[in-house]
Amino acid sequence: MPQVSAPPILPGAALGILGGGQLGAMFAQAARRMGYRVEAFSDVADCPAARFCDRVHVGDYADADWLATTAKSLAVVTFEFENVPAAAARALAASAVPVRPHPDVLFITQDRAREKAFLTRHGFACAPHRAVRSREALHAAVADLGLPAVVKTAAFGYDGKGQRKLTGAADIDAAWNALGTGPAGPQELVLEAWIDFDCEISVVAARGTDGTTAAFAPSRNAHAHHILDVSSTPAGLPEQVLALAIDTTRRILTALDVVGVACVEYFITRSGEVLVNEIAPRTHNSGHLTIEACETSQFAQQVRAICGLPLGSARQVAPAAMANLLGECWEQGEPDWAAALGVPGVSLHLYGKSEARPGRKMGHLTALADTVEEAIARVTHGRRLLQRG
Repeated sequence: MPQVSAPPILPGAALGILGGGQLGAMFAQAARRMGYRVEAFSDVADCPAARFCDRVHVGDYADADWLATTAKSLAVVTFEFENVPAAAARALAASAVPVRPHPDVLFITQDRAREKAFLTRHGFACAPHRAVRSREALHAAVADLGLPAVVKTAAFGYDGKGQRKLTGAADIDAAWNALGTGPAGPQELVLEAWIDFDCEISVVAARGTDGTTAAFAPSRNAHAHHILDVSSTPAGLPEQVLALAIDTTRRILTALDVVGVACVEYFITRSGEVLVNEIAPRTHNSGHLTIEACETSQFAQQVRAICGLPLGSARQVAPAAMANLLGECWEQGEPDWAAALGVPGVSLHLYGKSEARPGRKMGHLTALADTVEEAIARVTHGRRLLQRG
């Protein structure tokens, strides 16, 4: 999937973003600060990106003709989520509009089975796993890998959706009934051996059209109910562990020939192993703290990378922590924004979503401090203050 060398795309050009969510909104903000115009493709008109884009095109992501026709005036197109059909993205690229990262990257990373096969083929360490396409194959895979284990849908899973932990024999059929059968028939699943990990981290990195890379410091990620809750950096791990995670991320982006930004999530085992969990071929929730904490944010880096400009410095200027704001923060009415913003070093980012629902990411808080422990304390304290009463 080699990228064709081309002159840089300079400010004033129109950039396209597939997806209208908060990642697209923050990309648009960064691009417009740099003098670009931004047009988003969304399946709904009322989306977070609409507030910051010059134009929003509403249609069906699977409609390759619509995408190709609408994107004719754009200099380059990128994406902010993985649920764009790879075939449609390929049709877009075939219409002479550069798509970065290349649709082949999307094809690999939007399916867990293909992603695991890529990691195994290139020798990247990950959890023992098996792809299964039938109830019988799931039973055989469990017999091979043992219990406990985790079974996941190969496609369309995020924030804990589409996965189940298996702890006993009775869980196997229940998991297949819940995940393995869909309206169109059997669905491919991936069974992963259970990893008794010490923590989870992620590395967001950019790769330019010339193959240069720039990685942000790894973030330590804490989850609640399978949704990212707090990210913080420095991650507080041995230097050799962090260095391995950064090096692995660079090598993964190179093997995929990514042009743009991608995030690699890792399990760190109690013995210090660094195992790849997932690859996101876009900016990432755990990288939101780079807006305040780094010389170049992940979104400004995305603009630079896809436009063929020199990558910015990923140097972190202060310890930082980010806390997600889910719909639950609105359960007692409008959150007390003034109270949260009264905490030193705290910044607020709201995504402009019209309806607050449990588990829905509505925004985030970021805090900077002299130590990462203080940054975590500030951002979590600020979030607690949002709840009135």
